[in-house]
Amino acid sequence: MGLLFHLSKLFRKKVLKEEDIGKTKLARVLSLVDLTLLGVGSTLGAGAYVLSGDVARKTAGPAIVVSFFIAAVVSILAGLCYAEFGARVPRTGSAYVYSYITVGEFIAFIIGWNLILEYAIGTASVARAWSANFDSLIDYKISHALNSSLHMHVPNLAEFPDFFALGLTLLLTVLLILGVKQSATFNSIFTVINLLVLLYFMICGFFKCDPKNWKIHKDDIPGDVEGGKGGFMPFGLSGVLSGAATCFYGFVGFDCIATTGEEAKNPEKSIPISIIVSLLIVFIFYFGVSAVLTMMAPYYTLDSGAPLPKVFALAGWPFAKYVIAVGAVCALTASLIGAIFPLPRVVYAMAEDRLLFAFLAKVSDKLKTPIYATIATGLLSGITALIFDLTELVNMMSIGTLLAYAFVAKCVVILRYKVNAFETEDLNRPSSINSDDHVAFITPRFTFKELFYPLSTIPTKRTEKIVLICSGLLSLFIIFLNVDLVYGENDLNKFSWVTGFLAIFAIICVGLGIIIWCQPQSPDKLPFKVPLVPLFPELSAAINIYLMLKLPISTWVRFAVWMTIGFILYFGYGFWHSMARDDRRRPHHYSPIPKEEDCPDYDDIS
Repeated sequence: MGLLFHLSKLFRKKVLKEEDIGKTKLARVLSLVDLTLLGVGSTLGAGAYVLSGDVARKTAGPAIVVSFFIAAVVSILAGLCYAEFGARVPRTGSAYVYSYITVGEFIAFIIGWNLILEYAIGTASVARAWSANFDSLIDYKISHALNSSLHMHVPNLAEFPDFFALGLTLLLTVLLILGVKQSATFNSIFTVINLLVLLYFMICGFFKCDPKNWKIHKDDIPGDVEGGKGGFMPFGLSGVLSGAATCFYGFVGFDCIATTGEEAKNPEKSIPISIIVSLLIVFIFYFGVSAVLTMMAPYYTLDSGAPLPKVFALAGWPFAKYVIAVGAVCALTASLIGAIFPLPRVVYAMAEDRLLFAFLAKVSDKLKTPIYATIATGLLSGITALIFDLTELVNMMSIGTLLAYAFVAKCVVILRYKVNAFETEDLNRPSSINSDDHVAFITPRFTFKELFYPLSTIPTKRTEKIVLICSGLLSLFIIFLNVDLVYGENDLNKFSWVTGFLAIFAIICVGLGIIIWCQPQSPDKLPFKVPLVPLFPELSAAINIYLMLKLPISTWVRFAVWMTIGFILYFGYGFWHSMARDDRRRPHHYSPIPKEEDCPDYDDIS
């Protein structure tokens, strides 16, 4: 019994008071424009300057525009889920706090621990990319000097310590400590410059576009070039879909907006709007850049590393490479800010809940920033950028991102069908549930018919359990389906056990989705809601699970090591110090406030 008691504590949930949802120790200074540019800056970077040429040349050809469209749709599905939670819970912590409120503490810790990994590696990788880009502009003098004097011969570590990347990370850490508004302004300046450079590329490149480059005949492709079958889709539909999976990572980063819940003005409205608007802006620029790029030159001639300056050189405008270089530096700077900005906020949120060490929740009275969390995460990112080889670590970052996306999507479904969306402690809060609608509570026996024809028009405990069980089973069968799809791809062209299981799993998933769809949803009114629930969030979760399973086994091994460290920390500290523990929370939150008529005369109280 003792073991079961402790296991049940793993799923205790964060409880918010109605009047405390909008309270914060941080400074609410970020406007809608600040949030939108933060999302654009953290997302619109390497995808335009590197990814576009690489995917067009090797994977999708001119159909890269379709790949970006598919990737944008998938990203917007995830963005819609984040937008609804941003409207529901304007709190710092993003997916961590969303899952804490919805599915419990242990899952929330897993999400938060992986978000730390995601943002730390993201910061380190962008810092090294910035360093490499700057190094290339000065003829690689920095790398040659460090490689000759400080070469490291250690597996999984970099060839040499990148002190430039370390210094850049620490510089931005100082900027974050000085204030969120200063950081946002800095980001906005570099993001606007980046957008202007990409706009310059699209406008100038338009005059050099030739539509014939979208319908090159196979016979016109040189024999020593792997150019597929020519035409708009030279590598077929599979190439377009494979390109979409790669392009998806070009949209990663918008979730940093969701970590600003306690620093945004009017977060219930500004966070959902800024998430959707930033994703639309990013898609427009990705689509425009890739369309112009593939029309300016044959897709098989594009440079995989630096396609934009190369295509201008082919067009007879070599001077444009300097403009592109400025845009690339600005894009990487904005991406770096977008990567490091949310990291201390996730750590701060976890420390405030005492799942991480309490001192990390300290907020500067003068600067209104989580000072110790910012210093600690800045050092973590800086050291990672200094010594680690980031090629494999970037895949680990992808796991953290995709896992967070999947859980947020599932949480949207669970919350939409809960009796009370959040377990608040405001006893005076009026209930939106009519007592006549609780007929399902007194139904003596459950019948199969209730799966499709619920007895209530609003959520009840019974319909809530139906959704929870069906959504859990749906996730399980989606994992089975994705494992079957990922590891049986070579057998899909002929009828086999692979296609048979795919059909069975797909039918089961559709059936479970229909049962969830039939259940009554919460009538709570929100500034923003995901449309077509459960279709959109369940589809988003399924796609993210698929992308996770596509990652190599070595990545999962490293992920297991990271999670082992996290579990040691949680069971050694967080589980016992959590603010959600009943014996810690009840004296503070649950002590009833006495009514005036039940108290002695206040003048008699000494």
